[in-house]
Amino acid sequence: MSSAPSVERLCSGVVEVDVAPVRSLRSNFSWTLAGNIVYAGTQWGILVVFAKLGSPESVGVFSLGLAITAPIMLFAGLQLRAVQATDARRLVPFADYAGTRTLSTCAAVLLICAIGVAGYRGATAAAIAALALSKGIESLSDIVYGLWQLQERMDLVARSLMLRGGLSLAATTICFVLWHTIWAAVCGMAIAWAGVFAFFDLRRAVGAGGIMLRYRGAAIKHLLWIASPLGIVTLLVSFNGNVPRYMISGMRGIRELGIFSALSYTLVAGSTIVNALGQSAMPRLAAYWAHGRVREFRKLVNRLLGLGLLLGGAGIVVAAVAGGPILKLLYGAEYAKNTGLFVWLMVAAALNYLTSFAGYGLMAARLFRCQLPLFGSTTALMVASCAWLVKAGGARGAAQAMAAVGVVQLLAMLALLNSRKTEQSTRVLWEPLS
Repeated sequence: MSSAPSVERLCSGVVEVDVAPVRSLRSNFSWTLAGNIVYAGTQWGILVVFAKLGSPESVGVFSLGLAITAPIMLFAGLQLRAVQATDARRLVPFADYAGTRTLSTCAAVLLICAIGVAGYRGATAAAIAALALSKGIESLSDIVYGLWQLQERMDLVARSLMLRGGLSLAATTICFVLWHTIWAAVCGMAIAWAGVFAFFDLRRAVGAGGIMLRYRGAAIKHLLWIASPLGIVTLLVSFNGNVPRYMISGMRGIRELGIFSALSYTLVAGSTIVNALGQSAMPRLAAYWAHGRVREFRKLVNRLLGLGLLLGGAGIVVAAVAGGPILKLLYGAEYAKNTGLFVWLMVAAALNYLTSFAGYGLMAARLFRCQLPLFGSTTALMVASCAWLVKAGGARGAAQAMAAVGVVQLLAMLALLNSRKTEQSTRVLWEPLS
């Protein structure tokens, strides 16, 4: 049984690089799941540190900073990691992906810092700037992850995530204990992430055929043309997910935002499994689609959706039966009073798992442009729903809005995946870059 040739075109010439043999989906999933569990657990631990050693206001400031930085950083990323990981025919050299991503990341960091200075004061503005720096460093690591994911070396991605998670939890905790401010704690996170990027990611990227940057106008234009619709979609998705936080912050205040954010983070456990499965399956799905194996493509997508349904249903049951004790154990008695909110958040999470799997299918098929009207409409629906339901029901109303919009989004994404017209819609995206 012969394996497909693995050639990565780099720099100004064509450099052949030995890529590890294709690994089993089970192996890639196991590594991705382990890495994401450790990373998500440590990031959750950071939130618990803020909740236990600080106050709901501390959690609220941190959550507000994330809500501001996330949409901009995700848009700047243009989902180039997904575009690169689904480039099954190696049509664009890695150096061009890396060069384009570094330029957009620098621009995003500067923009976020400007927003923080213009719109906020004191410690809140400092926290936003520190988060911009840390997310910029994270984006640089993500460039390398795209290379490893294309080569199906999810073990390297997992090890990097484990290192980043453990070191950031330790550094953030120490800085928060010493200075008791969010901005200082986030600076500790940024230092930890920079160390992992410099001493783990870069060193192993060189060994895997990178990392060299190239800034060619034609390549940047080509990647922007392909990825800009997906970047706008990612911006809309992130904005969509953060609309409840914006509304709660504006209508109910930082304290209620802190409670909502702490409870929302309990959804990370399920999202960790979903993302591990989706990231592991995406190169395989992309190969199926690129070679016209639509039946296998849809079979794997359906298997992922079935797993998402089981995972989401289990979360709802756990929240309904034992939500109060779980919240009290994790955050304290003040948070445990919100079990009704917790159940609604689990309903929204179940729908999010399903839409995430459907989204991985759309990305693997490189169905980028058709997502623009979909997510534009759902974002408008989220704004309208939250404006009405948050005003009436606060944080619980926000969770109800998330669930309602999730139903609409899921139905639309499934319709796109099952439409025969989409099977011929991406041929132009598979032409080599000259």
